Amino acid sequence: MNLIDLASSRGLSICTAESITSGSLIAELTKTPGASKVVLGGMVVYQDQIKAQLLGVSTSLMESQSSVDPEVAAQMALSALAKFARASGLEQNRILSIATTGVAGPEAVGGKAPGTVFFALATGESVSVYQESFAGNRESVTDQAIAKGLLLIREHLERI
Repeated sequence: MNLIDLASSRGLSICTAESITSGSLIAELTKTPGASKVVLGGMVVYQDQIKAQLLGVSTSLMESQSSVDPEVAAQMALSALAKFARASGLEQNRILSIATTGVAGPEAVGGKAPGTVFFALATGESVSVYQESFAGNRESVTDQAIAKGLLLIREHLERI
């Protein structure tokens, strides 16, 4: 079953807050016919000041830890969840939010090596954060992050 049908069968909608994946995660989701049944939308928040202004991510956290941080991913997912719930009129427990932040390379960011990626999945009051270390160039790291994000969505939906 594709992700759109799986989410629909669970009565869930999906939203994204993407940094390292630059909107590619939601682009993959919306390639499926019928995606508009469950995909609410996504936000690409690449620069730190945009993460802070649009999603309310803590600037002090990003200054001390960088934006490549598990708590930054969690804040991104929870804020996107709240914003999309408010905009759509849906309850937060009817939405699955996924956030991505990481280092595609070639340089490290905030002491995090290229290939370091954090994912956060949020629904209701719950948020889970996952860390991955991917190998390869910028494009390869980004492609692997997209694939992992889609897998995390599938695994979450299959568990409920």
